[in-house]
Amino acid sequence: MVHRSQLQVFTRTRVAALVAIGLTALALGYLALPDGSGLTVPDGARAGDLALEPCSFDTEAGSLDAECGTLVVPENRRDPGSDLIALPVVRIRATSGDPAEPIFRFAGGPGGTNMSFPEASRLTDGHDVVLVGYRGVDGSTVLDCPEVESAVQRSADFTGEESMRRYAKAFADCARRLTGEGVDLDGYSLPQRVDDFEAARQALGYQRIHLLSQSAGTRAAMIYAWRYPESIHRSVMIAVNPPGHFWWDPAVTDDQLGHYAALCARDDGCAARTDDLAATMAAVSADLPDRWMFLPIKKGNVRAGTQFGLYHTTEAAAPLNAPTMFDAWLAAASGDPSGFWAISMLTSVVFPGTFVWGEFAASGVIDAEVVDGHYATGGAADSILANAANEFLWAGGRLTDGWPASPDYVDYQQVRPSKVETLLVGGTVDFSTPPQFATDELLPALPNGRQVILAELGHTVDFWSYQPDASTQLLSAYFQRGEVDDSRYETRPAEFEAGTVSLSTIAWVLFGTLACLALVALTLLGGMALRVHRRGRLGSRASAWLRGLAPMVVGIGGWSLAVLVGSSLCPGLFVGGQWLAVVSIGIAAGLATFGAWVDRDRTRRTRSAGLAAALAGSLLGAWLGFHAVAGLAALVTTVVGATITANLALILIDIRRESQSPAVPR
Repeated sequence: MVHRSQLQVFTRTRVAALVAIGLTALALGYLALPDGSGLTVPDGARAGDLALEPCSFDTEAGSLDAECGTLVVPENRRDPGSDLIALPVVRIRATSGDPAEPIFRFAGGPGGTNMSFPEASRLTDGHDVVLVGYRGVDGSTVLDCPEVESAVQRSADFTGEESMRRYAKAFADCARRLTGEGVDLDGYSLPQRVDDFEAARQALGYQRIHLLSQSAGTRAAMIYAWRYPESIHRSVMIAVNPPGHFWWDPAVTDDQLGHYAALCARDDGCAARTDDLAATMAAVSADLPDRWMFLPIKKGNVRAGTQFGLYHTTEAAAPLNAPTMFDAWLAAASGDPSGFWAISMLTSVVFPGTFVWGEFAASGVIDAEVVDGHYATGGAADSILANAANEFLWAGGRLTDGWPASPDYVDYQQVRPSKVETLLVGGTVDFSTPPQFATDELLPALPNGRQVILAELGHTVDFWSYQPDASTQLLSAYFQRGEVDDSRYETRPAEFEAGTVSLSTIAWVLFGTLACLALVALTLLGGMALRVHRRGRLGSRASAWLRGLAPMVVGIGGWSLAVLVGSSLCPGLFVGGQWLAVVSIGIAAGLATFGAWVDRDRTRRTRSAGLAAALAGSLLGAWLGFHAVAGLAALVTTVVGATITANLALILIDIRRESQSPAVPR
């Protein structure tokens, strides 16, 4: 006599399933492990220490020989007893035998990294290119603010009063938390960032250097020229942001839309859709639709997202560029607001993770006085885009009280003269850094300054993507000989065609995909339920396959249904959030797994226990899977986690039931 459990509990199929579940769980666990790539201050290090070792750096031309290392600097140079922090440094070696002065690069932002520069290969023919990590972003101390990211994610409308209040409070809460953790926020300033670069120059042994900066990075380049003019040979600033312009002047934005309206009138396709582009946008903005079909449109998101989308004009920035934005607004004027829903959805998903929010605030508040003055006069809510970008990022002016401004900023809030040879580069339709600010405010303070304004180009992506041979020649000629050579540029006509991927197309693709996935999930779940109702169970082979596949299909479909229904009922629901994914995928995958397992011949108690186990296991696995990776890939790991744990729970139910069955004769 042997027990039935000894014969049947651990069948080959069940053992194979347990092995597969175990291996998948190990894979998810491995993905969830920290990558261990964070910087730390080496033991015994002193301020100014720099250790380098050979490495490679990825560029658009492939991998280049480089040296990578860590620079140690004080957290706050104003404090003699300051802690030390570590910053990454990469030196990409020149490919020529006799390089000229190295190029130190300042990326834009605020709140972005300085360690990505695929275009570096365009400059290494005659120069080393040096990247120094930004304090607060790339170093051993990062000014992460999950409080702010959460506030933006839960926003029902970026410019709604409640959203702005919550957003400003989140910054204040983050600043208090970081201070309580021992972070000296006074040290995270643009002047001390400049001091980091100067420390790197000295440690690398360079006598003089060139500066290449863009957007918000040009502000740091200005401060560098004011603090250490003897260290700089030449400086090129792309998309120049003079003091006082970490915000957008709504009157200037309206003027730029007026300029685009004149260009539209000369374009046959655009002129056929509107008599006056700016007037049409103003009329639509004054009565912005609040829904497309049953899906909500967040008006503040649309206006703010449009401002950011207008930064660039070239296809390299598509689909969030000026042609697609204008197409969406003109379509809305004709009764099709689908593109607005796409903007609303994309901004809700993308913007929360766009910045290192603490560093964004720490750099931005250098212009706090200007922002306060702007809001003291009313805030210009009657502009075409209703001042939405400022309302969002500055919380309607509240941010200046929510984050402490470093005392380092007192001396750098106004333009100062500089004799450094400087080239200013801008585009006529740059909505982020209009070139007239550089012309009127900065250029007069540069006796050795020159300016190039490129017709009908926008912000930094346009500079690097449009006619790269021309921009490379412009930079190389200036750095090597001090000459301004823009001869390779061809005038680019303004573009108003959205191309193959309009925002309306994106809206329909998103909606269609979500709706189809939801329909497939409901159909599959309904078909399984009908089969069980008619025959009592699925066939053994069908059950085995569907227990692995159905939860994945139904899980993604359940999430898709939750996105459509949840966002329509609760505009503040973050569609990329943890709880929406875990609950919707967990329940859907649990029901699918149960549907493939259930057998009417089992007792009601066993079936009830199986349903509870499948749902509980699926929810637990979904939660574990969601935290395995970040971004959209988390949806995949959430579904996988839900599938394996739901199946594991049911296997354990079967093992327990069969092991407790009475003995049978051999």
